[in-house]
Amino acid sequence: MLGAAGPFLLPHSRAPPERAAPEERRRKVAPLAAVLPVGEEEPLLRGIFEIGKRSCDVVLSARRLRWSPIVPESPAGDSSMAFRVKEEIIEMKDVFSVKLKRRRFVGQKKGGTLLGITIFKCLHKEENKLTDYAIHLNNFSEDHCHLWFRHLKEILNGFQNRPKSLKVFVNPSSHKREASHIYYEQVSPLLKLADIKTDVTVTEYEGHALSVLKECELQAFDGVVCVGGDGFVSEVAHGLLLKAQIDAGKGIDYELTPVRAPIPLGVIPAGTTNILAYTLYGIKHAVTATLHIVMGHIQPVDACTFSTPSRLLRFGFSAMFGFGARTLALAEKHRWMPSNQRKDFAFIKTLADLKTEKCELSFLPLQIPQEDSHENDRKKKGKNKKKGSKDKWHKIQGDFLNVSIMAIPCLCSMAPRGLAPNTRLNNGSMALIVVQNTSRTEFIKHLKRYASAKNQFSFPFVETYTVQEVKVQPRIKSGLDAKENMDLNATTAEESHPWNIDGDLVEASEVHVRVHPQLINLYGVNTDDLESSKATCNCI
Repeated sequence: MLGAAGPFLLPHSRAPPERAAPEERRRKVAPLAAVLPVGEEEPLLRGIFEIGKRSCDVVLSARRLRWSPIVPESPAGDSSMAFRVKEEIIEMKDVFSVKLKRRRFVGQKKGGTLLGITIFKCLHKEENKLTDYAIHLNNFSEDHCHLWFRHLKEILNGFQNRPKSLKVFVNPSSHKREASHIYYEQVSPLLKLADIKTDVTVTEYEGHALSVLKECELQAFDGVVCVGGDGFVSEVAHGLLLKAQIDAGKGIDYELTPVRAPIPLGVIPAGTTNILAYTLYGIKHAVTATLHIVMGHIQPVDACTFSTPSRLLRFGFSAMFGFGARTLALAEKHRWMPSNQRKDFAFIKTLADLKTEKCELSFLPLQIPQEDSHENDRKKKGKNKKKGSKDKWHKIQGDFLNVSIMAIPCLCSMAPRGLAPNTRLNNGSMALIVVQNTSRTEFIKHLKRYASAKNQFSFPFVETYTVQEVKVQPRIKSGLDAKENMDLNATTAEESHPWNIDGDLVEASEVHVRVHPQLINLYGVNTDDLESSKATCNCI
């Protein structure tokens, strides 16, 4: 262990190598010009720490911390005895906490013998997984360690997107009732390590988070975090956006033009499917999700409004009408069953009783930018013109097994490519996927394709569209005679149908869905960029 070795305070102008102290020359500490490449920013501090039981020359700049073991000269001055040592580098953007390391006796909460500094960094591992990694810089000098500690804290405080205070919602009823355990055992320690203050609400009933958010002073927080499944995430996201409209004085009506959410939303997966978490992180892993929040990785995401002809139903990211909604509705009726069992039961039962929904779909295709439109016209030789003008509504009617409307790819373990693999998190469009009436066998083939690399839409009964708006208008069910049709004609508009909106059951009839580009920021990364982000990480 090192003694009280002091720091080398480096001036802005570099000292020539020949001015280095004799002791430093004997230790073969590399001159500054060798430590920093051409164009590298000026160092802030230089000092000696013990790292991994070796004395190291450590250099700190605003962007990097680098060190290399100190190799002594041989007594005979034989240069052949020297060997090359590898320099280690940490990018400061990967560091999320720094602590003074002390030895304390049992029960001692303050004071203790100073041992050095511990630096905590975010480490990328396989399968998009993140973990925390500790690096110990040992030195007994109080002045030396406190000086380095202050500079390191100043650098970390300079990262603007990193939260200092979070409003946390925990749903203790999610999945196997493990959300509270996940939060207090895995999430809370990391937030505390990163010096993030938290205000935690453990929800007691459905809609609790929504009611709290309506009254919450959001300016007191840097972000909102929810720990639970897809339905709970949907509730918190809706509450956050609804609160933004209330604060902006917006009316909650059919023609709502929403304002953006003022603070980001973080998602800690603690449910069964965890579609939004998979889409943001590429994996269901609470520590990975927490570290994305701690590091302030922010991703703008499109969101949708789901409205009836008279009012806003809710904000969300995806919805299913037909098979996906019927399955959820049946599962909700069997809440007494364990989560996995009731969902498997509902899926099999709905598949056995496979039914169509008779409805009319109206949709507005995605508007192509003018410069791209001319290019597409040249490439397709007027093919788009045959389909009509892009600013006109299109209509299709029929008996549909399932209708999916998704503004995000909707990745999950059962659909690793996503339920809507051709859309993106923030491209200002939605995927409309229409499954027309077909045999149960063919429908099962379509569902199985989601788990494989094959195209799940290459069936004659599946149609896909890229749209900006969609209207779904259920019609009177087929199989009724003329008298029954007349009797039901007046009441059809009032009939409610199940909708699956982000894993949450909503009852409605005619629904109008609009996409709003980058309406909310979520903590996470674009799953298209996960591989490239791993390549740029310096792993130790």
